[in-house]
Amino acid sequence: MTTTRVLLTVAILTTALTTKDLTVKLADGKGQPVGTAKISENKAGGVQIKLDVKNLAPGEHALHFHGTAKCEGPAFTTAGGHFNPAMKQHGKDNPMGSHAGDMPNFTVGPKGTSKVTIKNSAVTLGEGPNSLFANGGTAMVIHAKGDDYKTDPAGNAGDRIVCGVITR
Repeated sequence: MTTTRVLLTVAILTTALTTKDLTVKLADGKGQPVGTAKISENKAGGVQIKLDVKNLAPGEHALHFHGTAKCEGPAFTTAGGHFNPAMKQHGKDNPMGSHAGDMPNFTVGPKGTSKVTIKNSAVTLGEGPNSLFANGGTAMVIHAKGDDYKTDPAGNAGDRIVCGVITR
């Protein structure tokens, strides 16, 4: 009976530790909440991000994973550079790219809101160098402008205007 209980407890704990969903709280440079990003494992590989934001300037914005799990406003420079475990250059259109943290741009509507799902096949919520939890975690950053997908190191995406910490 004791062995069965121990095995059942281990199975329950393992399931809890391998749950593949997390919600990242996003805030602007003044610390005001602007939304969430729900990150889950994508069945085809990588992750899926369900982004739900408000109070942003209308237009195109870049979304990146950055390499350090810190979001100190107002400029969020503490988030470091783009998450880049393979040491590539920036952008999907760069022949030397791209960073694991590079993602498609998204559009904020005229009312300052956006609800969009974005996929990133280069990162995981598991273990290893491409895990969003590697080296203590990462950060999700929204930039003031869209990414040009080629200019190293950050795609001319402008200021960092929103940030959220990603840790276990």
